[in-house]
Amino acid sequence: MERNDLETLAARCEGPVLVPGQEGFDEERTGFNLAVRHRPEVIVGAARAEDVVAAVALAAAHDLPVAVQGTGHGFSVPAEGGLLVTTRRMTAVRVDPRARTAYVAAGARFAQVIPEAARHGLAPLNGSAPHVGVVSYTLGGGLALLGRSHGWAADRVLAMDVVTADGRLRHVTPDAEPDLYRALLGGRDNFGVVTGMEFGLVPVARLYGGGLFYDAERTPGLLEAYARWTATVPDEMNSSAALIPFPDDPQVPEPMRGRRVWHVRIAFTGPAEAGERVVEPLRQAGPRLLENLRDMPYERSADIHDDPPVPMPWAADDAFLADLDGDTARTLLEHTGPGAALPAVVELRHLGGALTRRPAHPNAVGHRDARFMLAVLVPLTGGSAADAHAFLRRLFEELEPRSVGRFLNFMGHGDAADRERTRTAYTADDHRRLTALKAVYDPRNTFRLNYNIPPGSGR
Repeated sequence: MERNDLETLAARCEGPVLVPGQEGFDEERTGFNLAVRHRPEVIVGAARAEDVVAAVALAAAHDLPVAVQGTGHGFSVPAEGGLLVTTRRMTAVRVDPRARTAYVAAGARFAQVIPEAARHGLAPLNGSAPHVGVVSYTLGGGLALLGRSHGWAADRVLAMDVVTADGRLRHVTPDAEPDLYRALLGGRDNFGVVTGMEFGLVPVARLYGGGLFYDAERTPGLLEAYARWTATVPDEMNSSAALIPFPDDPQVPEPMRGRRVWHVRIAFTGPAEAGERVVEPLRQAGPRLLENLRDMPYERSADIHDDPPVPMPWAADDAFLADLDGDTARTLLEHTGPGAALPAVVELRHLGGALTRRPAHPNAVGHRDARFMLAVLVPLTGGSAADAHAFLRRLFEELEPRSVGRFLNFMGHGDAADRERTRTAYTADDHRRLTALKAVYDPRNTFRLNYNIPPGSGR
């Protein structure tokens, strides 16, 4: 690009246009995962949809690949050159209590939506961490904290405003543009830059939730007990089990300090008394280090997982599992138990319930019949990134016969984000359909710095 191209772009944009070495460039390109960063030729810090239109039009004119970064979560493929569009300045949120809907701009976070919806006894289908961006989370499917009770966040989307590779700003609904609607929900940023989204809210004001904490060494059968328990629970019960190696650090609560801990997370949408009865078998699984289950307003739902909001470096991968049998549990614990090569954080989320339902309007969120989603994260706070990726590769290769695919929102970066792994996030039919739609909406694969779906015939 010539200097006058950048000057023309800057004149058209309300937000900043940045190049390497310019003040603010490094901050703008940095996401939540500090292990990887974009290195683009130019960044457009979009403040409005028109900025995105200008950025994509410039990229198309110069045949530049485009990367999209909202709040910086879900990092996949780093940009080496090309153009990066960031949307974190676009933070508008509107809630319509009568229609039970919300509208968010591209950079809005659930931390903005949850309290606004709660004023009206409503809730979005957010995940465990409210600091995550609404749009990217939902485009990846959106595995909600209340997923078994209310389904996938993507299934609640009513409309999207999106800038496609031809530089057009389109208003996409399941009736007006059903193919593009279907591709965006599950296809993430392969088909354009979503600048705004309208979606349905659910009538949830409170829940019975919190966690039970067990010393992993003193409860060796906890994972198997959890798996048996999940087969007995109603759809109102949403839960996960996480194995966390806590450091011997004064900032860690004393009961967990220096221990490997099973943290069973509970979010029950029925009455608290019923929740107490459903949870009781878990209490018999072994002695607890701590328990904080209680009736809570939905606004406090982030307390359940207590995900850290501070950016850090990590490597990760995930898999949908058809079941959690004894062999699967043994394989997982052999890799992540006391003799583990690296201190991995493991989480198993119980699926089923409303997550198995087909949406009213088709989308590309696949593997709805899986019973569990396994995510493994390796912090890179001093260890080798190559060792972490090798550790994850060995684990998931061994689990491959029991896996039914991957989930985009928890896939990692680098090798974990290649096209073959991305293909496993979809059913074979959905992937063929998506490659055909990619050839229609982005034939030059402008949006390829992502979990990429290449253009194809779809045959």
